[in-house]
Amino acid sequence: MLSDDKISHLSHVLLKGLLDGDIIGLNADEGKIRREIKRSMVSFLKVGQDIDESVRKKMQSFSRKIIEGTPEWEVLYKKFYKEEAARRGVASE
Repeated sequence: MLSDDKISHLSHVLLKGLLDGDIIGLNADEGKIRREIKRSMVSFLKVGQDIDESVRKKMQSFSRKIIEGTPEWEVLYKKFYKEEAARRGVASE
C-alpha cells in the first residue's frame, strides 16, 4: 500500500498533468478535486489488496504447499489474480 504522503503527491501530479495538458477544465475547487482523486486511488488500491488476500488464501488452501516466489507460485498467483479481478469487474495486468 502507498503511504498517505505518496498518494497525496500522486494526486497533485495527476491533477497538474490533466490541467497542463488541457485534458480537463475546472469548475470546482482544486483541493476538492485532489481529495476525490485521493479517495478514488485509495479505493482502487483497497480492491487490489482484497484480491491479493483472496488469491493468497486460495493458494494456501491447496493440499500441496506451493512456496511463494517459485515459478509455479508466480504462474498460479497471476492466473488466480486475473480470474478474481475479472470476477470483481476490475481490469488486471
